[in-house]
Amino acid sequence: MVDILAENLSGKAVMGADGTELGDLYNITMDLKTGRLHDLLVTPNEGISAASADFPANEDGRLEIPAGAVDAVKDYIVVSR
Repeated sequence: MVDILAENLSGKAVMGADGTELGDLYNITMDLKTGRLHDLLVTPNEGISAASADFPANEDGRLEIPAGAVDAVKDYIVVSR
């Protein structure tokens, strides 16, 4: 697997595998004990809600997308929905 620096992910657009643009990456949460990535926090695009994106939202309205849902990272971060 290719290593990707977190600074290269900041602000990157997040897209569903179906081509729906969900929003922009805000932050990544992780388990501090294991170093395992937990969730991508995504600021949703206008018109995108937790219900329409099929992911829960936190109290700030950001989508919480499990790191395991990431399919690819290139021009976009592509996630399974």
